[in-house]
Amino acid sequence: MRGLAGGALTAVAAPALALRGVSRDFGGLRAVDGVSLTVAPGEKRALIGPNGAGKTTLFSLISGEQAVSSGTISLLGHDITGAPPHRRAALGLARTYQITNLFPKLSVLDNCALAVQALRPEKLHLHRSFARYPEIHRRAIEMLGAVGLADKAGVEARRLSYGEQRQLEIALALAGAPKVLLLDEPTAGLSPADSQRMTELLKGLDPAITMLVIEHDMDVAFALTDRITVLHYGRILADGTAADVRADPTVQEIYLGTF
Repeated sequence: MRGLAGGALTAVAAPALALRGVSRDFGGLRAVDGVSLTVAPGEKRALIGPNGAGKTTLFSLISGEQAVSSGTISLLGHDITGAPPHRRAALGLARTYQITNLFPKLSVLDNCALAVQALRPEKLHLHRSFARYPEIHRRAIEMLGAVGLADKAGVEARRLSYGEQRQLEIALALAGAPKVLLLDEPTAGLSPADSQRMTELLKGLDPAITMLVIEHDMDVAFALTDRITVLHYGRILADGTAADVRADPTVQEIYLGTF
């Protein structure tokens, strides 16, 4: 394809994630109100806002755990507005949660292997041992190494520290080689030292992975992401670089000068 001046046109990649007028009603309450948002491939974006702003609900709409009341959502150029969660996962979407969601009595390795298996044809062969699938084992070990848990592979998940459990959740989210990663408060409940380690871990992930991060710790949000979107009462209040958001007087008022 060539441009009007005769030069070749550069192909423009589809947004990693695009929301158009997305809303969600719960009876008479509108938790998400006409949100339009475009996230470019490889972009790292923070989603911030006071409690009750609609951040986690918005994540649930993107991941397919809740249906939109109106609007559209596309993932990597695919309209996923009505798609079930497993279809979105197969297209390259992964999510973590505020509360750890692990199999506590299984080993760290088995937790990760199950996550790897979930997006492979072998998921239907539940009666067979993981030993029959060396590629699943290899991928699980690789993901544990990526989050610094390779030496904990044989430990039951419940024996991990809380910070390590959060690291394991990142490994589970990475198991399917996602293109878009939704992180719901990855440093929630962590000590300052563990929060710093988690931030460095996330900064060290493959730069091709698009990340949308809900984060209450503004230092983490600004350190981890390129762009900030502020939600308030389900609507986008501000959007821009960290410097833009820091300087926005309305955002400053909402956060009472806390950052």
